[in-house]
Amino acid sequence: MFFDLNVPYSPDDPEVPHTLNFLAELGYTTVALSQTINGKIPPTLAPPSLPTNAPKSLQLLTRLTLTLADPAQNNRLAALSQAYDIVALRPTNEKLLLNACTNLECDVISVDLSVRLPYHFKFKMLSAAISRGVRIEICYGPGITGSGLDARRNLIGNATSLIRATRGRGIIVSSEARRALGLRAPWDLINLACVWGLSQERGKEAICEEARKVTALAKLKRTSWRGIVDVIHGGQKAKPEESAKKTKSVQKSVVENPQEPEQAENGVDNLKRKASTSSEPVVEDPDKPLSKRD
Repeated sequence: MFFDLNVPYSPDDPEVPHTLNFLAELGYTTVALSQTINGKIPPTLAPPSLPTNAPKSLQLLTRLTLTLADPAQNNRLAALSQAYDIVALRPTNEKLLLNACTNLECDVISVDLSVRLPYHFKFKMLSAAISRGVRIEICYGPGITGSGLDARRNLIGNATSLIRATRGRGIIVSSEARRALGLRAPWDLINLACVWGLSQERGKEAICEEARKVTALAKLKRTSWRGIVDVIHGGQKAKPEESAKKTKSVQKSVVENPQEPEQAENGVDNLKRKASTSSEPVVEDPDKPLSKRD
């Protein structure tokens, strides 16, 4: 199972069907359609409708990528986690990156590696995010379809330093490709990750196991209490219609089989037991003489 958790999506984009069909041909099984928001979060925000003409072999997820430029933008992350399958944060400076790694509730931290970053990645900062279950994302699309050689050079340098800082753990690789031309096959990505500094096993985990953990942990956050307790059955009472049908079925069985003892709805026999011989009154013999006690 291969995952691509960052495919930019707009309902009116005519290139979306071609991109999804090409992803299915390359062997991907799960794709997250991403909606990017810059600046202030709108008061009413809901995921867009998924395409109806997508290949049946693809499992489509909804994703929100929020570009953090102000610390005050994190006041509605809990509500967004309930509306979207995956919530990703894209910090624009080192201070916001530290806040996202240590405090903010999200599923993925995605840094734009196609630009020159004015700071260095630190192991202590990134390991805090990985220990909380948050994965660090590398998007190769802007480095391939970007303008000039600067984007490709920045992608290689930043990805190498990111892998060195995380020591190869907690990394996922996504496309962020707006056209089918910017997509690459899964095994090509594994070879590309080896060029960045990952081993072949870790490169495969970046598009398989680590990406699967992102979707699984995000689902646990939505359907359970703090990702620990999952409510399966809330102990609801039986509906009146079901209890009435059960009573009618019991009455019908009694009418059809009158010789059988009546049973209650809970299956307990309501027939009275016969009195035992020991409980019957003792008949006195008239010829027997009375004792002194009598």
